Amino acid sequence: MSLHPTLQPYADAWNHSIDAISELVNPLAEAEWNRRTPCPGWSVRDVVSHVIGLDCEMLGDPRPIHTLPRDLFHVTNEAQRYMEMQVDVRRHHTAPEMTSELEYTVIRRNRQIRNESRQPDTVVRGPMGKEITLELAMRMRAFDVWVHEQDLRTALGRPGNLDSPGALVTRDLLLAGLPKVVAKEAEAPRSSAIVFDVHGPVEFLRTIRVDIQGRGTLETAPALGPAASFSLDWETYFRLACGRISAEKAGDSIKAEGDPELTAAILRNFAVTP
Repeated sequence: MSLHPTLQPYADAWNHSIDAISELVNPLAEAEWNRRTPCPGWSVRDVVSHVIGLDCEMLGDPRPIHTLPRDLFHVTNEAQRYMEMQVDVRRHHTAPEMTSELEYTVIRRNRQIRNESRQPDTVVRGPMGKEITLELAMRMRAFDVWVHEQDLRTALGRPGNLDSPGALVTRDLLLAGLPKVVAKEAEAPRSSAIVFDVHGPVEFLRTIRVDIQGRGTLETAPALGPAASFSLDWETYFRLACGRISAEKAGDSIKAEGDPELTAAILRNFAVTP
């Protein structure tokens, strides 16, 4: 049996981004692995360590037995502590050690994906031991690897792939979290609509409608007389939604109209990643 058609787009997106990451880091000198990335607290080495670590977990490898230092100030909750374990255990690895492990992990994952015959709704072990479907696990890997590819591109001054297969997976995943941002976190008024107009390599127009019960839904139809509207480019949108920049840092890249308190609350709660 071959990979289920539902899973193929996520496999393709993961493969595209992981190849890009390999291409970015293979020629790096030792010092360049220490460059700071937009991912809070993480260097180039740390981002690659995270990518390797989570793909090893997808392979079923045991997690490292390791004690985290107490001075990691960017680690503030249990989810971050979980993710940091795979990173900190590799913090003193050399450039050849990093590229070799990345290459070996990619070879193993490609073999796993080629031989994957399970159904999308098969329950697998996800991060932090949570049971999730295989489809969600592969979607999250495609999303995670693309976002970290962009972290590396920013750190290394090598922009690109803003409209790659992983970008489209990321768009859909971030949009799925937008109703919660607007309706629950920002507490938009009931029976209101909020419009997001995103331009650039990935373009879309979406409306979040908040019903009388305060629940938000995502719609493709534009709204007349929205309570608030936002216009921004794709790169700013995903960096904001992934917690890479603040609304203040984005500055004029975001054009917001409507109730100032509402627009501020939405932007303040825009990040949907842990």
